[in-house]
Amino acid sequence: MIWNLIYRSLRQHALSTLVTAGSIALASGLLLTVWVVKTQSQAVFATTNSGFDAVLGARGSKLQLVLNAIFHLEASPGNITAADYEMIRHHPAVKAAIPIAVGDNYYGWRIVGTVGPLFTDIEYVPGRRYAVAPGGRIFRLGEREALVGNYAAQKLGWKIGTTFRPYHGLAFDPNGMQHEEVYTVVGLLEPTGTPVDRVIWIPLEGVQTMSGHNPLAATELSAVLIQLRAPAAGLMIGNRLNGPGGHLTFAFPIGAIVAELFNRISWVDKVLTLLAWVVAVVAAGSVLVSIYNSMSARQHDIAILRALGARRRTVFGAVVGEAVVIGALGSAAGFAVFAALALLVASIIQAQTGVRLAPLQWNPVFWWGPAVFVGLCALGGLVPAGKAYRVPVAETIAPVS
Repeated sequence: MIWNLIYRSLRQHALSTLVTAGSIALASGLLLTVWVVKTQSQAVFATTNSGFDAVLGARGSKLQLVLNAIFHLEASPGNITAADYEMIRHHPAVKAAIPIAVGDNYYGWRIVGTVGPLFTDIEYVPGRRYAVAPGGRIFRLGEREALVGNYAAQKLGWKIGTTFRPYHGLAFDPNGMQHEEVYTVVGLLEPTGTPVDRVIWIPLEGVQTMSGHNPLAATELSAVLIQLRAPAAGLMIGNRLNGPGGHLTFAFPIGAIVAELFNRISWVDKVLTLLAWVVAVVAAGSVLVSIYNSMSARQHDIAILRALGARRRTVFGAVVGEAVVIGALGSAAGFAVFAALALLVASIIQAQTGVRLAPLQWNPVFWWGPAVFVGLCALGGLVPAGKAYRVPVAETIAPVS
């Protein structure tokens, strides 16, 4: 009987039901998006290191150094010398040292100079090395050739044989200096879901000796990406190189430094999460108002049901059940809102950083989020249910004139 009452009431008030469920869907979708993007971003960025344990660069901010060398977002804090590179490369605790040089772009896509072993010897995640799409190859040192990340190649529409001239600087300026050198794309990297996908890679000396660069650039590097033989060695090297009076910065461990970034912007997550909860409470309140405002029109029907033998608790349960069903419908529709918002945010993050999120993977918020919304709606239904519980049968059916 109770489910029949709920169904009839929802059908009778279909418009208000849809509007209320829609507000719950928006609130639920927003909460799910904020939570999933927050947790996934923190986890993915903290583990994104392109296969390296540390970064060596000029004295400055460790976070800036990591963002520049690993995520290709920031400007370099400065250059280091070839002697600095040789020092770290021959350190007994260092397994691999890959030099990089930055300073140019092509329509905003960063150009990075490096060496071939980055793509042949380094596992960007355990068990996986970089792969070149069929028909392509890695650039040759000394040649004006380029190996292009998958995402950059897609957006630029490049293929093997495409030629381009780099622009000076990390940010694209149409009125800025365009270098004379012409580079040819000789390979496209398979997708990795890392910042490498957004980069145009050329031989190291290509950046160092590019026309218009400072002559010192020919002997300087932006940073060195480092693999250690044992993680414990990172603390020892860091203590020595990061000490007072030094001219170098040894950024280690990369994951902890990236976590510092999220600590700095944690207020953004908190504000968005608070906003989602405020919207959730407002949506639950709309359930209360929607059902409560319809109680005057329902009083006669409720009184008849009571006269026909329906118990007070049955009527009470039907009203609360209606609120629960509205909450469940809204929460279910919220997954569609979440999918649209989360995929949009994930595409923006990939476009800006190259890091690929998988927002549709299972997350615990997928069960507790809707459960909380349904619970809030049930609480919102208690007030109109209490009013229905107290409907006077005799006075409502035969009101005193």
